[in-house]
Amino acid sequence: MRNALFSPRNLALTAALFLTGTPLTAQNNDKTFDTAKSISVFNSVLKELNTLYVDTFDLDKMMEKGINTMLYTLDPYTTYIPETETEDFKFMTTGEYGGIGSLITYRDSFTYIAEPYEGLPAQVCGLKAGDKILRVDSVSAVGLPSDKVSERLKGPANTIVRVVVERPETLDTLTFDIVRKKITLPAVPYYGVRDGGVGYIYLQSFTDKAAAEVKEAFIDLKKNSHISSLILDLRGNPGGILDEALQIINYFVPKGTEILSTRGRISQWDKTYKTTQKPLDEKIPLVVLINSESASASEIVAGTLQDLDRAVVVGERSFGKGLVQTTRPMPYNGMIKITTSKYYIPSGRSIQAIDYSHRNAAGRAERIPDSLTTAYTTAAGRIVRDGGGITPDVKVELEQIPNIVYYLVNDMYIFRYATRFAQQHDTIAPIEAFVIDDEIYNDFKAYVQSQNFTYDRRSQKVLDELRKWAEFEGYLTDITPEIDSLSKKLSHNLDHDFANFRDEIAEQLAFEIVKRYYYQKGEICESLKDDPIVTRAEEILLEPEQYRAILQPGKASDKKEKKS
Repeated sequence: MRNALFSPRNLALTAALFLTGTPLTAQNNDKTFDTAKSISVFNSVLKELNTLYVDTFDLDKMMEKGINTMLYTLDPYTTYIPETETEDFKFMTTGEYGGIGSLITYRDSFTYIAEPYEGLPAQVCGLKAGDKILRVDSVSAVGLPSDKVSERLKGPANTIVRVVVERPETLDTLTFDIVRKKITLPAVPYYGVRDGGVGYIYLQSFTDKAAAEVKEAFIDLKKNSHISSLILDLRGNPGGILDEALQIINYFVPKGTEILSTRGRISQWDKTYKTTQKPLDEKIPLVVLINSESASASEIVAGTLQDLDRAVVVGERSFGKGLVQTTRPMPYNGMIKITTSKYYIPSGRSIQAIDYSHRNAAGRAERIPDSLTTAYTTAAGRIVRDGGGITPDVKVELEQIPNIVYYLVNDMYIFRYATRFAQQHDTIAPIEAFVIDDEIYNDFKAYVQSQNFTYDRRSQKVLDELRKWAEFEGYLTDITPEIDSLSKKLSHNLDHDFANFRDEIAEQLAFEIVKRYYYQKGEICESLKDDPIVTRAEEILLEPEQYRAILQPGKASDKKEKKS
């Protein structure tokens, strides 16, 4: 046997492997060479540009853009974070920053105070929604993008920033010396109890305090409001810290339950997660609300509770982000956020909607078609599918926002009217009793008409396109009278549109007005008044037989309902 190792055939094979390298060694050597080559070429190009290019350029910006362009070819979540943006990244994970505590918005070369947060420096010192920012310290804010204005408003706690604003309607110029504070935005801005003892918790982000805030809200609802069921609202929640999501799941499922696994290219990233603590309540009927903006950690919570048949998921299909990112330190206090693994919820499915490793001829990554998704089963045997996010057990399809409402909001007519309304009215009724009555609505309509409001009509665009193609194909002469007649019928008629879309317009107007008096909590409470998804969730929780039926195999999974 020893002699067989030195047979002519094995000697030839050994020589070949020695000359070419083993497959693994060859791959490693090739990769090392390619990396060194690419770095050398990049450095040479940069050196030549820096020495010979005809105009001056910002080297830092060019480098940052080059890095980001390179990373974006992988996926949108693998990003470079320079030192100047690390505070923003910290805010995303902690909800904390140093500043005045206000949302701002940019329109027509000006930045406006959009919403001062209740009890924080901007609101306490007297800034109001609608104030136009003219200067921040010694720098003019006119024409300065809102992100640059935000940078100047932020700063270390206990430092002073001078903000000069113009107050609408009065046009007074006001100066505020504001002491910045450490601003901590809540992960749970609102919770309360609904009719029938249904608890409600709105979780807007998975910061490092999310699980603690959900726990505090849930315990308070059980102890003081004696809730018999719970709605966990994750709509619009873009995700955040994975551990916070896992802890929230742990509140509702038994200790030792497998709830998530991650798998990556490097085996060290492969991990299986189980609940480690006794739950707060593993029996209480639970509904989780999601929509198309619920992503990442939100989908982990919703999908895991769905897979374990622990909650009924209601709403719209979620975003579809099943990738996990890890941050690594970079030179000069920067960071890189890298996609290191994919996550899989208890049924074994991934909910990643886009396969970034395969792109079409144009170089775009495409969404996985429903026809190529794979069926999995929940703990009770219900059919669920991978790819494309979490599909609710009960779908509630919302009506499209009318075109006129979009432009009234987007062009700030509702915002400006609410600002004027707040200046004319010191108080309004409590949220529960406040309504947009005919007097307010007609006053808003008159205001809009006085501003010469116009908006884009899709029907007219389609008609113009028809006219163009009819002319191209030689039919225009024959059908011009019909097109002209139809165009006249489709012309702007504000009286008609304000009457036809009164409910939708009044809803958006109520949100903005209530926010002026009751801030973020008030806006949330107002939005829940006629929320069809919340109403459907309450119906399910208040009918135990319906709740149990949905969680049985083959009963109500993927049921579609249309609500206005």
